[in-house]
Amino acid sequence: MMRPDARPLEAHALFRTRDLDEARERVAAIFCPHRLETLGPGARFDARHHHLRGERLSLNYIEYGARTRIEPGELGGFYLVQIPLEGGAEIENGADRYVSDPAKAAVLNPHGVTRMVWEAGTRQVLVQISRQAVEEQMAAQLGEPAVRPVTFTGAFDLGSPAGAAFRRMVLFLVGEADRGAAPIGRGLMARQVEQTLIAGLIEAHAHDQLSALARHRAAPRPRHLRLAESFIEANLDRPISLDDVAEAAGISPRALQMAFREHRGTTPLAFWRDRRLERAHRDLLAGQPGDSVTDIALRWGFSHFGRFSEVYRQRYGLSPRKALRAGRA
Repeated sequence: MMRPDARPLEAHALFRTRDLDEARERVAAIFCPHRLETLGPGARFDARHHHLRGERLSLNYIEYGARTRIEPGELGGFYLVQIPLEGGAEIENGADRYVSDPAKAAVLNPHGVTRMVWEAGTRQVLVQISRQAVEEQMAAQLGEPAVRPVTFTGAFDLGSPAGAAFRRMVLFLVGEADRGAAPIGRGLMARQVEQTLIAGLIEAHAHDQLSALARHRAAPRPRHLRLAESFIEANLDRPISLDDVAEAAGISPRALQMAFREHRGTTPLAFWRDRRLERAHRDLLAGQPGDSVTDIALRWGFSHFGRFSEVYRQRYGLSPRKALRAGRA
């Protein structure tokens, strides 16, 4: 049973401090470097940060006490959902300008410059979500790799049915952690929970790819295309040929290629390669002890390491070696 004065995620406290520099450094270690300063005379700065790490997202609780300016610039590698429990914040993220409060959350895009002012007494639960995880979830919903990062727009209405459901799920996960049953971390069930939360955000909040999702859902997929995609997904770690996929789909190789061109804008084998590249990327960022770039490349069928590095860099903007090093860090 939680104490009446207990904060969310209290068992996962990182720090409490009245030193501004310490708070800046400790928060930056989890998120990113940023400017942090108090505003107004006589401000009583009293910062707390609680943090529960999962595989692809983390749950956080932060308060600063005083009215506070926070300027991280671009977040880079993650999206950040801020759900005020008390108080609120003035938000600038890219071209967006709005105010968040307990009825309206903020969703910060990683590729937009962010500036915020938290009002005195503001207390927030934050969900930090890997940029890669959002992109992969969007690709899964579109049925093809996203051509640009997802850009969420405006304040996140927590009073809408989808927004309220998202908030309930976040606070349920926080409550489970406070009861000693950490709902995120490693394992199949934890991974599924994280994927559900990310999918819920994409469903619940406005973003620039809603029309593409609507078109994809409205367009029927031929049965042979569904069979081909299922076969490819089930054989990502095995060498397969166009003839193998066509046989599983029950059509000729030429007809299969035409179906992928029409409905996916790619070829069956390019689709297969992109899926394997996504799995390799996930394993590199997981940074398991004993893994090497060579091991992971071979695991997902990339035996030409120079070509693998080139394709990987084109897709993700860094080398496989740097990605593995970042995952281990």
